[in-house]
Amino acid sequence: MTIAITPVPADPVDHLLEIGLKDLWYPICPSHFIKENPISLRRLGRKIALWRDGEGVLHALEDRCPHRGAPLSQGVILGDRLSCPYHGVEVRHDGVVMRVPGSPGCKLEGSKATRHFHVQERAGAVFLYNSKEPVDVPPPLVLPEQLTDDAEYGSFLCYTEWKGDYRYVLDNVMDPMHGTYLHKQSHSMAEGDSSAKFGIRPTDIGFVFEKEGQRNVNFDWTEWADTGIHWMRLEIPYPKTGGPGGNFIIVGAFSPIVKGMTATFFWRVRKLPKGWERDTWRFLYKNRLEARHWHVLEQDRVMLEEMEADANQHENLYQHDLGIVRLRRHMRNLAQAQLAEAAETATA
Repeated sequence: MTIAITPVPADPVDHLLEIGLKDLWYPICPSHFIKENPISLRRLGRKIALWRDGEGVLHALEDRCPHRGAPLSQGVILGDRLSCPYHGVEVRHDGVVMRVPGSPGCKLEGSKATRHFHVQERAGAVFLYNSKEPVDVPPPLVLPEQLTDDAEYGSFLCYTEWKGDYRYVLDNVMDPMHGTYLHKQSHSMAEGDSSAKFGIRPTDIGFVFEKEGQRNVNFDWTEWADTGIHWMRLEIPYPKTGGPGGNFIIVGAFSPIVKGMTATFFWRVRKLPKGWERDTWRFLYKNRLEARHWHVLEQDRVMLEEMEADANQHENLYQHDLGIVRLRRHMRNLAQAQLAEAAETATA
């Protein structure tokens, strides 16, 4: 007996979500990744060359020479341009080919033949605007005040790369109840009721998923926000041994690397003005707390990496998962809207 196998067509909505929604800012790497030489990164379904010019200004081009497709990131920095190592073709930061040394005056010279990207550095990370089409001026990069108000907040960036779809990382953060169980042995999440009822509270920029009747006890709530970049925020009450600054704040944002790999950014934040209290906390963090935080992150990493890729096809969700359901539905709606807009543009 022959069993016919019919290929299942890819879901365009799922594919778009897999590589990342367009027209949003994403963190793509810590700033310290880019030093004296160009680097190449795969992010958001693209291969990107990044470098700094003589003034330290960061630039980003598609990592493909418009001549033969060689990686520009393997080339030489000539200020605001890269020289391809294959044939010396020079591409400026805005994607314009400035020089073809082997064939001066050819039509490639002067053409804008390479995709360029807008990048900014904030809070120790590089952010890239993932526009569906090149734009001259991107929208402003709007981050939460915990990452921009240096007078009031101090922070550390924890960056790591996990095997697994970034949407599972979103699910994990949008699931406060896992803190009560997976992280119950941690120094800050052993308190509170082990059962809860959750509610959703809309905000101007997203929503908060929170336990009803419990606040400032454990990992009690998660905020999801869209300010032109998708970010998440939560707070963990801290014992006095955790130093000054009140609740421990975590801001997260995530980017797909390639299929099944995620760049994860967690900023660890305390509300502390500049001065001895912030200095004390930073000393305490580096010498006592950071290792504990990485231990908690490691618990998350192991759990997510051991989940099957199709785990979300075999779920039985309950009340604690309302936030996950809300976020998944919202992301799919955004993807469907972007695909519909693209289709309308194509037929116009």
